[in-house]
Amino acid sequence: MRIPSKSSEAPGSGRDRVLFLLKRDGPQATARVAEQLSVTAMAVRQHLSVLYAEGLVDFTDEQRKIGRPARVWRLTPKAYARFPDHHAGLAVDMLQVVQSAYGEEGLERLTDGWTRKQVAAYRTQMPHQDMPLDQRVAALVRIRCEEGFMAESRSAQDGTIELVENHCAIAKAAHFCTKLCGGELRLFREVLGEGVTVERVEHFLAGDRRCTYRILETPGLPGPSAGQ
Repeated sequence: MRIPSKSSEAPGSGRDRVLFLLKRDGPQATARVAEQLSVTAMAVRQHLSVLYAEGLVDFTDEQRKIGRPARVWRLTPKAYARFPDHHAGLAVDMLQVVQSAYGEEGLERLTDGWTRKQVAAYRTQMPHQDMPLDQRVAALVRIRCEEGFMAESRSAQDGTIELVENHCAIAKAAHFCTKLCGGELRLFREVLGEGVTVERVEHFLAGDRRCTYRILETPGLPGPSAGQ
């Protein structure tokens, strides 16, 4: 069951909607794309043909137990470049200057200060910590969507919640300075409050398609420290 939340909407054109879907949900067969977009498979094949010619998608033919192989489509690196990476060049340049002038300690202080600033800003937009966890997560998803992370959340029967970020809006900066990723984990833990455990179970920089966080309410226990 998906937790209600404000999420980013796919752009209007058919090809943009296909790209958005492949970015959000990962590799998909033609029929699945058509089902998700509520259009015909023929329309999807036409869009994919154009996107393939532009170098924005690629495919593999995967064997099935019965019948012909299924053609599964995925985004290319060129397509990923079409999604926003907020102020990428400026951010990387600034990080390089800080590292050159002040070393790793300087980077640590910079990212720590940035995280503290984010925590303060997010808290002004979050429900009170006495509110149900799913409402707090939904608010966090909304904020992350507004910042370009294509976030969504879903709950599991065991009471945990997954927060998924289908796009990294600071990818270039994070590749240069992985401390930004540690800051993101700390940010989520602090704004969701005590008695909540947040664990990263998928990590884009580690080779996963996206970042996924497992969120669990642990009443009476403080959240884990930022270093865990």
